[in-house]
Amino acid sequence: MTTPKSPIAEQFRTIRTNIQFSNVDDELQTMIVTSSGPAEGKSTTTANLAVVFAQQGKRVLLIDADLRKPTVHYTFRTENHIGLSNVLTRQTSLEEAVTVTAQDKLWVLPSGPIPPNPSELLGSKGMNNLLEQAKREYDVIILDTPPVLAVTDAQVLSNLADGVVLVVSSGKTETDAAKKAKELLESAKSKILGVVLNNKKVQDSQYYYYYGGK
Repeated sequence: MTTPKSPIAEQFRTIRTNIQFSNVDDELQTMIVTSSGPAEGKSTTTANLAVVFAQQGKRVLLIDADLRKPTVHYTFRTENHIGLSNVLTRQTSLEEAVTVTAQDKLWVLPSGPIPPNPSELLGSKGMNNLLEQAKREYDVIILDTPPVLAVTDAQVLSNLADGVVLVVSSGKTETDAAKKAKELLESAKSKILGVVLNNKKVQDSQYYYYYGGK
């Protein structure tokens, strides 16, 4: 997490603003954050975006929809005994699975136990129902999803969200991989809000940039 006055925090506030302006004609309430491959800073980006939206005064729900390698509960130091997988299998309700965080106006829905059929659960009617309920209770819903090139989960969820933010890592993400991820998301009829360039070194600091559009 970042301190409010740090350069990185300021970059995330800029990203938040650019995301909001990228979708001025339509309501932007649900978004997924993904990457082309693993270890590109996707989950860190997701967590910080959730924080800056909450700092804006919006009621934010961060959903760990990475049912293969979940990390949100580590980031926010919450339990993960009950979460998204339990809600989707009707073992518990959304209200019972959501946990509070130290950040005001930010709630977390952890992944819950890792299921044997993540793609099927995420593409189920239950997932759509969960998001519809969440939209009635929260202003912004952000979903952390697995990398696009690894599994189909992000593509499945992109159909349910208002937009997608793609994270790429400077010096790590190959151009062809980023292009392929973009193509797969577009083929799933998702709306790409923009790309966050992660780990770009400027004067020995870690910065994040946002490039709107396609």
